[in-house]
Amino acid sequence: MIRCIAVDDETPALDILEDNISRVPFLQLVKKCKNAYQAIDLLRQERIDLLFLDIEMPGLDGLRMLQELEDKPMVIFITAYRKYAVDGFDLDVLDYLVKPVSFERFLKAAQKAMEYLTLRQKGYIFIQSEYKQTKVFIHEIRYIEGLGNYIKIYLTSRSRPLISKLSMKSIVEWLPPGKHVRVHKSFIVMVDKISSVRGESITIGETQIPLSRRYRDEFFRIVHNP
Repeated sequence: MIRCIAVDDETPALDILEDNISRVPFLQLVKKCKNAYQAIDLLRQERIDLLFLDIEMPGLDGLRMLQELEDKPMVIFITAYRKYAVDGFDLDVLDYLVKPVSFERFLKAAQKAMEYLTLRQKGYIFIQSEYKQTKVFIHEIRYIEGLGNYIKIYLTSRSRPLISKLSMKSIVEWLPPGKHVRVHKSFIVMVDKISSVRGESITIGETQIPLSRRYRDEFFRIVHNP
């Protein structure tokens, strides 16, 4: 079951979304939100897999909302404007639907979300590295270090990290929720690989990783509620 929320400042649009979601057996609507601020508060409190998001809203719009989220769920934009399509895909959204949306097109987007989620839950991902696709088992990942447009993936099965041209934002979307946590602008750690935490330092094996104040509260929320 995919837990989702619908975000739109227009009540009729939210009602249509609610109806479409109710017609898809594998979608569960957790809540309808009238603005981005309500959605952000909910994302901090609940496990949400999928976000149906309008773009042009008063106050904080959909694009800016996504830019501010560190660990965002899968996102499907539903908007009346085609002009934001490029911005949407730059933010790695799953799909981009232009109103009015037929149920057939909505269902196709929902199925894409299910396929994406199923892939993540298989226990492995494929990473482009050294001119080939390398199969990486999630349980072998110790931590990930970001270096500009590249990441280093440290594995239990390799002495040297796997280097790939990916952003931290992109790799987060491929990792199963609740199994990893951002602890620093340059580090993601796998919760089950943490040996100890002391002050502003996390130990994984013999490696010390910084825990920044920005991510401290979210880190302890996740490790205390696995």
